[in-house]
Amino acid sequence: MAKTLRVGMIGYRFMGKAHSNAWRQAPHFFSLKANVEMHTICGRDADGVKAARAQFGWQNSSTDWRAVVNSPEIDIVDINTPNDSHAVIAIAAARAGKHVLCEKPLALTVKQAEAMLAAARKAGIVNMICHNYRRIPAIAHAKKLILEGAIGDIYHYYARYAQDWIVDPKFPLVWRLQKGVSGTGAHGDIDAHIIDLARYLVSEFSEVSGLMHTFIKERPLMDAVGKGQGLGGKGGRKLGRVTVDDATMFIGKFKNGALANLEGTRFALGRKNHIQIEINGSKGSLCFDLEDLNRLKFFDNTNPGDRQGFRDILVTQPGGIHPYVGQWWPPGHILGYEHTFVHTVADFVNACVRGKSVQPTFEDGLKNQQVLAAVEQSAKTRQWVKM
Repeated sequence: MAKTLRVGMIGYRFMGKAHSNAWRQAPHFFSLKANVEMHTICGRDADGVKAARAQFGWQNSSTDWRAVVNSPEIDIVDINTPNDSHAVIAIAAARAGKHVLCEKPLALTVKQAEAMLAAARKAGIVNMICHNYRRIPAIAHAKKLILEGAIGDIYHYYARYAQDWIVDPKFPLVWRLQKGVSGTGAHGDIDAHIIDLARYLVSEFSEVSGLMHTFIKERPLMDAVGKGQGLGGKGGRKLGRVTVDDATMFIGKFKNGALANLEGTRFALGRKNHIQIEINGSKGSLCFDLEDLNRLKFFDNTNPGDRQGFRDILVTQPGGIHPYVGQWWPPGHILGYEHTFVHTVADFVNACVRGKSVQPTFEDGLKNQQVLAAVEQSAKTRQWVKM
């Protein structure tokens, strides 16, 4: 009889909704090695978390994350709170012997990330950072092609993550715009994803040179009703200082000799959640756009000259041809953003049963944090920073 893993999830808003859907759907579509029980959802607002419990399908709700972490009924702790609480919750969960899934960025600082990794290793628990974009079928397929040598030696990695949700100067000073809670702005929030994908697809970074900028220096403070919202809310008349970046750009080099060019911005009007990635190699190129996430573009320079050009690979073929899609629909029936979290949860649950972590682990989270910190240091000193 399969064992049952009981999940306690800390956080219930945007990411809480995405994670709840994943916990609910994964057992129905993937062959999990354990049963999953959505035991407790936790948040600071009693009414809000009770409503989330009913809406998302959790058995219980709580406003005390320490009680959830230390409960003998909980096997897995899923953390999707604001960034400033990741470390304290994850370390407490590890010490309590719970497996931990944590949203990105792993921590506020490199020191915190190191402490989280050390706690996880000492406890011997399965740990994972939720960089869900690794489990987009097109990205996983790109990794397969790269490992097979389809594009040869890699020369360039270009990535841009662009959004526009804070262009309006009247948009309030939510927690994502406060350094003490978020660590950084666009850099840690969205640059973190394309940094992780760079490490996944290309290599580790060797050195970086960065530029960080804040376009709007002051914003309306949150009113009592909107307090705590991450991606929205209503501001009052008083203004507060924005203490993070609105946009960050950096160039760099990888240890394998490839060059990097990355940009994260929340000031690109018309871009809602746009990731563009292009990887150029000695034999070909790969191109991906998150707003067309079921498609991977591949240029093969080994083809005859009269047949060259970027080809579209629609990554919806089941039967093991394309990653993950065999658990879903017939060929051509596309997947969406929410499926990446289901894939993440499915792999994490099976890792918990095996007792062996799968990437991206807290070690990956630490390495991402080191790149984030190096870029920030470079922007401050106006100098190149070696990793």
